[in-house]
This record gives sequence, C-alpha cells and structure tokens, in this order.
Amino acid sequence: MKWKDVLVEIVIPVYNEQEVLEKSVTTLRSYLQDHFPYRWRITVADNASIDRTWEIAQRLQDTYPDVKALHLDKKGRGRALRYAWTNTDADVVSYMDVDLSTNLKSFLPLVAPIITGHSDLAIGSRLARGAVVTRQWKREIISRFYNLMIKFSFFNAFSDAQCGFKACRADVAHRLLPLIENNEWFFDTEMLLLAEHNHLRIYEVPVEWIEDLDTRVKIVKTATEDIRGLMRVKKTFFKGGGLLAPVVQPTIEEVVEVEDVSAVK
Repeated sequence: MKWKDVLVEIVIPVYNEQEVLEKSVTTLRSYLQDHFPYRWRITVADNASIDRTWEIAQRLQDTYPDVKALHLDKKGRGRALRYAWTNTDADVVSYMDVDLSTNLKSFLPLVAPIITGHSDLAIGSRLARGAVVTRQWKREIISRFYNLMIKFSFFNAFSDAQCGFKACRADVAHRLLPLIENNEWFFDTEMLLLAEHNHLRIYEVPVEWIEDLDTRVKIVKTATEDIRGLMRVKKTFFKGGGLLAPVVQPTIEEVVEVEDVSAVK
C-alpha cells in the first residue's frame, strides 16, 4: 500500500466532556489539516455520557465530513476503544485523550513508524528520556510507582503504560482485542503486556505532556483495578495463555487458485 493511501483513525473516548469536546476536536482538525500528510478521520467515542456530550458529538459529525460519532450505552474507556477499533476500515488506529494533554506535534512521530513498517504499536511516553511533563507531584509519584510495579512483575521494555496517546496497526489491533479482558483504564496496560508477550514491536515517543486538572480518573479505584489486572495477566501468562492466534498464510494451491480466477476475469 502506498503511504498516501493509508487511513489513520484517531479515536477520542469521552465521558461527560461537554465543556471541552468541541474545542478539542476543532483544534485537532486544524493540526491534522496543516501538519499531517496521511489520510485521517476523527472518531468521537461517547461511552454513556449523561450530559450534552453525545449531542455535541453528533453536531460535529454533521458539520465535518472527517468526524464520526459513536455512542455506547456502557461506561469504560477500554470499551469505547474496543468498539471503535473493531468497527473501522482504517489501516492505523490510534487514540488520544480529549483534553489533548499530549502536544499534538508528537502525533506524526507516533504513527510514522507504524506506517513505514518499523513497528506494530507506538506509544507516547512521559517517562522516556526527552519527555517534558508538567503535573502535580502526587500523580507523578503514583505514575512512576505503577510503572515500576509493571517492570518488577513483567520485566517489560516499554516505560509508560498509561499515557493516553497510542497507535497500532489495525490488523494487529484486531488480533489483540479478543485477548484483552479489561474494558476500563487497565485496557492500555493489558494491551501492551500482551503485545510484548507476543514479541510485537512497540515504539516509544517521548512527549510533552501537561496534566488536565479536571481529569475523570478516580485514583484509588483505578489503582485497585490496575493491581488486580496485573495479577490476572501474570497468572494468565504463567499458565501459558495470552498468545495470539497464528496468522494463517495461504497455501501455494490457494494462491494459484486465486491467480487462475483473476486470469479468467
């Protein structure tokens, strides 16, 4: 496939984001129009908002041909990403948080290694060398401690599991999604652990990141979910699970048959 034909989908999962959704989408559109060389589409994935978020998402879809709106009846960032990434015709799927905490200049470096075939997944990292992060010390300590927990448990190579700035080849995502059990905040970590467990190539981009003080993340609830998730995944790997189904390559006979049919047409 020629690079100019590649379609990149940017999913923005949202829950009760009526105050910032429209501004964030228009900001992202402007950046993509001015600086992004590939075909793109923005998808707003509303997971059970009870404010005007879904109404705004529908209006954006009606206003811009490159914006799509999806609605789910149940909450969960992972659930929203799973649905959006499953129901897409894009070649590369990605997502970013609606607050645009990560500087958009990092988006092209995020997806380029996937499009060129260098990597299967790419993640923004607030902990990699060169990253510039502005956030409260309490959340900085929690983030670093969580990533150290992952490191001690899995000896993983990636540095930042939960930065809301990730991309993946669509065919790889479609193979990974059935293995991911979590539908909320642990979704990211589980996806990356499964990817490394299956020897997929993960590329890290150090990002410039500014904390959103109006975050919807509940620290205690999320931390409990993460710890349980890590224990579950560790148990799964210990039992020999978490492996991707092998990609079935066509046999010589099947290839010849397809070529014969094409020749007839």
